[in-house]
Amino acid sequence: MPDGTQLPRPADAGAINLPNAITFARLCAVPVAVWLVLHQDFMAAFWLFIAAGASDAIDGWLARRRGPSYVGALLDPVADKALLVTMYVALAVVHVLPDWLAILVVFRDVVIVGGVLVLYLLGQPPVMRPLLISKVNTALQLFVVAVALLLAGLGQAAPRVMTVLVWAVVVSTVASGAAYVRKAARTG
Repeated sequence: MPDGTQLPRPADAGAINLPNAITFARLCAVPVAVWLVLHQDFMAAFWLFIAAGASDAIDGWLARRRGPSYVGALLDPVADKALLVTMYVALAVVHVLPDWLAILVVFRDVVIVGGVLVLYLLGQPPVMRPLLISKVNTALQLFVVAVALLLAGLGQAAPRVMTVLVWAVVVSTVASGAAYVRKAARTG
């Protein structure tokens, strides 16, 4: 699990339960959200993004009450990253967010996933505990997507606000990526 706790064995955890169904629905919302952005229906994309965020909180709360499942522990971060990364790419394609920012966000995740795979191949599977800077980075990334969708949906521009938010994401993304690389280097 991302918090470093042990996952139940696959045989111990049913794949079909309410938290996993909610997570799967969030994953299925990804292509819909991308389609909405590409068709510039930003308000609908904004509300879908907000609903996805709420579903993440709900399935997390339910999973903590019922106990973690192997499928949920794997599916939840995939759904979260799929939504976040695709929103950055889609918003860059329609020129709501800078393309270089989408590249940076995607590159950070590729570096982290690649590093985890390399460590596994070297026989040193890492314990995946999110770092504080990574949590800050994720919160900032989510906030920027929500603000960008809302402003685009309202037909408003707030260039100074967006510039500050974009640079906050840049700094936290670079710091988070560097922290994970540093942590992996110490592990290896």
